[in-house]
Amino acid sequence: MNTIRILHAADLHLDSPFEGLPAGKAAIRRQEQRTLLAALADLAAEEQVDLVLLSGDLLDSANTYYETGDELVRSLQNIDAPVFIAPGNHDYYSAKSPYARLKLPENVHIFTESAVHYVALPRLGVRVYGAAFTEDHSGPLLHGFHAERREGVLNILCMHGEVGVRNSVYNPISEEDLAQSGMDYVALGHIHKASGLQKAGSVWYSWPGCPEGRGFDETGEKTVSIVELSGAACALRTRVISTHRYEIMKVDVTGADPLLAIHTQLPDDTVRDVYRIILTGETEDTPDLRRLYGNLAEMFFELQLRDETRLRRSVWDSAGEDTLRGLFLARLKARFDAAAEESDKIRIEQAARWGLAAMDNAEEVVRHEDP
Repeated sequence: MNTIRILHAADLHLDSPFEGLPAGKAAIRRQEQRTLLAALADLAAEEQVDLVLLSGDLLDSANTYYETGDELVRSLQNIDAPVFIAPGNHDYYSAKSPYARLKLPENVHIFTESAVHYVALPRLGVRVYGAAFTEDHSGPLLHGFHAERREGVLNILCMHGEVGVRNSVYNPISEEDLAQSGMDYVALGHIHKASGLQKAGSVWYSWPGCPEGRGFDETGEKTVSIVELSGAACALRTRVISTHRYEIMKVDVTGADPLLAIHTQLPDDTVRDVYRIILTGETEDTPDLRRLYGNLAEMFFELQLRDETRLRRSVWDSAGEDTLRGLFLARLKARFDAAAEESDKIRIEQAARWGLAAMDNAEEVVRHEDP
């Protein structure tokens, strides 16, 4: 049996709003997202893949920009292999969906029904099965399904869904469903953190995660998968096609200049990345976030700074003074002393610091809102 090489990607979420970024940079990010499509086409050529499987949420919604649809058609047309798309909960198939409007090239097949069916590719000795979300949610699409097995033919499934979450409203899939499906490989989407190669019974499966992060809940390196399938054997490699990474970095500035501490810990070449730097530790004075931002901003595509340091001196020194500051601190200190949990004490002390910063017209925490 020949080896089939597959490019498996999912969850591109093209035309995401990027609400955590300023409007101008959000627009830049949406434009850059479209380059992921061209990168997929380039990777398909470089790897000489036999199949491309896109397992849902290729688009973030039905409200797709014209430029995105145009780039989608152009990039898919440049792929010299059959392409299969299984719409997910964000880009579910309907008469009004972009998939129904766009004139996609002949090498592209979109699954449009919630019932599992297949397309035969005799030249490759493959049957590609799939199903679509037809609403923004779905019951179990694979439960009770078993594909016919034919000698010399590989069964491959492309589908959006959630494995191991029984009550999921996004096509819940169990290990038993996978093991009994009659598939050789199941290409899944929906979860944005890559699974690596998994196995249920004799069935291989995986989800590649999103190819590029869109917020601080999607940090680190994101990838697509190259899968090589031959009978009972399966191997998976990851490839990076992203242009940006989201990273969260905590920096302990105890006894150090915050700017020097950040530079000491910061890796090289962060200019295309989105960073949230969190200052921790104990300091004599509240870190000057404006100064830090001015010195660091050009090193990133976008930067957020957050101060979670604690003042080395007690914030309660002025409690009890016959001043507004003293009265404010006295009331909070009473709650601090009465708090039973350490987490409550930390929260009350932080509230005191915010109040003192406001009285001194000083900046206390984060420059940008969280995404």
